[in-house]
Amino acid sequence: MVAALRAALDDAGGRTDRLARSIGSIRVVRSLTWNVPDPGALVAARLGLEPAESVHSTIGGNTPQALVADAAAAIQRGDLEAVVVVGAETGYTRARARRSGQRQVVTDQDPTTPPARPFGTDRAPTTETEAARGLTLPVHVYPLIENALRMEAGWTRSEHRERIGSLWSRLSQVAAGNPFAWSRRSLEPHQIVEPSPDNRMIAFPYPKLCTANIQVDQGAAVLLASAGLAEAAGVPSEHWVFPWSGAEANDHWFVSERAQLSRSPAIALAGRRALELAGIGIDDVALADLYSCFPCAVQLGARELGLDLAGDVGRLTQTGGLTFGGGPGNNYVSHGLASLTRALRERPGAIGLATGLGWYATKHAIGVYSTEPPAQGFRSENVQRSVDQLERLSEDPDATGVAEVETFTVTYDRDGEPATGIVSCRTGPRTRTWANVTDRGQLEELVSAERAGWSGRLVGGGRFELA
Repeated sequence: MVAALRAALDDAGGRTDRLARSIGSIRVVRSLTWNVPDPGALVAARLGLEPAESVHSTIGGNTPQALVADAAAAIQRGDLEAVVVVGAETGYTRARARRSGQRQVVTDQDPTTPPARPFGTDRAPTTETEAARGLTLPVHVYPLIENALRMEAGWTRSEHRERIGSLWSRLSQVAAGNPFAWSRRSLEPHQIVEPSPDNRMIAFPYPKLCTANIQVDQGAAVLLASAGLAEAAGVPSEHWVFPWSGAEANDHWFVSERAQLSRSPAIALAGRRALELAGIGIDDVALADLYSCFPCAVQLGARELGLDLAGDVGRLTQTGGLTFGGGPGNNYVSHGLASLTRALRERPGAIGLATGLGWYATKHAIGVYSTEPPAQGFRSENVQRSVDQLERLSEDPDATGVAEVETFTVTYDRDGEPATGIVSCRTGPRTRTWANVTDRGQLEELVSAERAGWSGRLVGGGRFELA
């Protein structure tokens, strides 16, 4: 984080000492590999800074964009002159240390240190029933969304694999040209979607190369300053990029509550509002970086925002995504914003858009940026009230009887063998249940058959048997 913040100050140009002294708030994106009460205080001490406040986010890939929008609003109000949003992960180093038995050396902090000011929503991401049926990890929930997209569209297994492979191959090509990407290999579609010893199945239809790579050592920082400070510090105007607008919303918090698992009303409503606040339409957006932890996240984002998945890849990603560019926990969007900033500087006057996503396509934050100042100043809004008015389903955990499968996935063990099937069934107009398939033959049928739809029987105890 210290290295990233120094790089951000150097990248701004001008009198970096003047900028550094003016930083009134250090906002740290919560790390998945390092947990201390006030990480911002440690960063400030290393750099000799004395910010008025230190902030520490909750879990969620939406938090960097949300922190930036909150900082932009504070600067516009005159509360602060400069703010830094920073985060980092050392998942790669930690994984290597565990495998080799080496001692892991980390920076400690007195556990009695007062915690930094919290930022964001912090609550359990799943219900007890969801957790009991296997909806506990992103790598098990996002495949359910992916297969919901497939079943809604009626794609065969082959058609679906081709779509996923083509999309992720294009992202790998972007990463190949990104000097900050963790993996700079341009891969063909078949290399991504076909299982192999180096690309084992995780959860159908995703092998490893369709999932976020969290075993990375990556840090990024975003520096925000008032135009007055930037001018006084001699920051060249060609380095300036303005936040125009921001919008946030959560989809219904629990996956069970969502009317359609193939849609994200929160992205649609927040995206529409961010564009309205910026005074533009989606066709005015020349560059974008969509949150890309799994293929379905990009598909959802593009669908709800009105971006063409088959169009210019620069309207989908600037980094190459979390598989190839790197997936540093909650901090990916800081890397996306850094890359978007560089791209906008190369295209003066162009408009860029960035999205952030937390938990299971649950929390969303969207921002609009350009090298030109916004006509009406920075504006942001939370559109949660509009999402909350939408249809909400209830869990039906004890349902039995004949049922149609709404979506499904099959998880795999580390040897590449199918382990457990997870199915979602609508049991009524406003109810849904989750159940598991354990029979080996039925697991094989789920992942091998070309048809998209399934039916069977809920037999109680959270179990499902295919017809």
